[in-house]
Amino acid sequence: MAKSLLNKINSPADLRELPAEKLADLAVELRQFIIDIVAAKEGHLGASLGVVELTIALHYVFNTPEDDLIWDVGHQAYGHKILTGRREVFHTNRQLNGISGFPKRGESEYDSFGVGHSSTAISAALGMAIASNLSEDFEKQHIAVIGDASIASGMAFEGLNHAGVTRANLLVILNDNAIGIDPSVGALKQYFAKAKVGYKPRQMNMIEALNFQYHGPVDGHDLPSLIKALEHLKTIKGPKFLHVITKKGKGLKKAEEDQVKYHAPGKFDRATGEIIVKNSNGLPPKYQDVFGLTLLELAKKNEKIIGITPAMPTGSSLKYMMDALPERAFDVGIAEQHAVTLAAGMATQGYIVFCNIYSTFLQRAYDQLIHDVALQKLPVIFCLDRAGLVGEDGATHHGVFDLAYLRCIPNLHIFAPMDEVELRNMLYTAQLGLEFPLVIRYPRGRGVTIDWQQPFEKIESGKGICVKNGAKIVVLSIGHIGQNVKQALKQTPEEGLIAHYHLRFVKPLDEELLHTIFGKYERVVTIEDGTATGGFGSAVLEFAAKHQYSLPIEVMGIPDFFIEHGKVEELQEIAKISVEDIVKMLKLQLHK
Repeated sequence: MAKSLLNKINSPADLRELPAEKLADLAVELRQFIIDIVAAKEGHLGASLGVVELTIALHYVFNTPEDDLIWDVGHQAYGHKILTGRREVFHTNRQLNGISGFPKRGESEYDSFGVGHSSTAISAALGMAIASNLSEDFEKQHIAVIGDASIASGMAFEGLNHAGVTRANLLVILNDNAIGIDPSVGALKQYFAKAKVGYKPRQMNMIEALNFQYHGPVDGHDLPSLIKALEHLKTIKGPKFLHVITKKGKGLKKAEEDQVKYHAPGKFDRATGEIIVKNSNGLPPKYQDVFGLTLLELAKKNEKIIGITPAMPTGSSLKYMMDALPERAFDVGIAEQHAVTLAAGMATQGYIVFCNIYSTFLQRAYDQLIHDVALQKLPVIFCLDRAGLVGEDGATHHGVFDLAYLRCIPNLHIFAPMDEVELRNMLYTAQLGLEFPLVIRYPRGRGVTIDWQQPFEKIESGKGICVKNGAKIVVLSIGHIGQNVKQALKQTPEEGLIAHYHLRFVKPLDEELLHTIFGKYERVVTIEDGTATGGFGSAVLEFAAKHQYSLPIEVMGIPDFFIEHGKVEELQEIAKISVEDIVKMLKLQLHK
């Protein structure tokens, strides 16, 4: 189909010039445009396909960007980006120096608020609405579109609770597709599901109890009904709530049938929807699968093992245990704070709890980690997936802050494996019984060991290992980034002069080993895929200062600015922790 309508839309002002009867045709074109680009360039798919009609209706009815429109979660917003002047650059989505995969204030005036993590839109929109009242701008509209199960998060309810006692001109739109990345869970999902089948005992009294005017449910793929509802709500002052029913993956049969896989499917055939399968024969496994399969193996032998994840069972591979042992593996929804304290509660009862959270999302439960776990010295095992640079999801999702924000917490032990065998062995060690909370951080993607299912070995807490001996300079690494060091040493002519130690633990540091190292070598280089400020290198510097060592120490890590999106290899070059950057650093140190 010729994209005659879409090609004329360079802003929502152009969209509003279209007659209403043409909008359905535009929806077909917009949906196909998203499919065509994502099929070739990869990215998030299902969520944006599901809100095509809603996106068109919102920009058609409201006067964006003067009216504030906030998308929560951000991967719903591809259609929004295309209609707001980014159609011609949409093919650069998530690529180095291209547009972001999420709304971003610095990218467009139509992106009222930057979003990547879930459940922030209601609070942000409420803040804007209250500010408008203070400025006596009572006509401005503020719309929060919350979807993909984000409504179940505690922060969303905090925003709703506050909004209900204000005069804020706020419209909350629930994009109800019954699925996040995995199917939605919990009583709230069941509650909203009743409305879809016409169950109306005291119509949606929960939302109304929060002083919102409830409207809906509305078919999110029926443009005339959507426009009619939005036009009506635009005239009503105060907090409003519109319940919209959509189908994630709408318009691509395969995406409708397998909404989990097509959340972010990678490359696929744009005509058939068939995913283009990458040949993984002979490749090492993903760290996530090593975690999931090993935990299941251990849980089958140890009835005290529990698995918990906040809405990421497939991505984290906890799904293996959920399928095999559903009574001991829990998806608690987008609720990181709850996940951490739930794990703490179970730990008080003698259970061995593995709480799997993406590194970037543990940031959302920092108080619970300190107050509910570490302060009470409860032996919860935190498995931090996606640690380090994660690639195309960019600044909102990189797991680069964990080492810095974790190592200052008392009672906490922090471990980072350099390969899958170490991850497997640490999981085994943890379930033998701990007297302290433990963090195990590991990256997204594949490791390096094909034969990873080796016999278990216990790992001694706080002990590092020598990877390679050398005579003059020593490199200290933590975690998977040590693989970059190993490759760099192969490319360094004077490699016999360079030693490599993998510390394994950031906390407690192996001080006995460090005393030996500082008494033996002339120069020290530390490397990590976390922030150079306050991270592993800082810990080594603190050790040296405390014990009055005067060796020169070079710290390599993520610099003090936010790293944007791109391939991991490209981002490592920007951060100057790539193999080539390590080679340059080592040659520089050798000739000093």
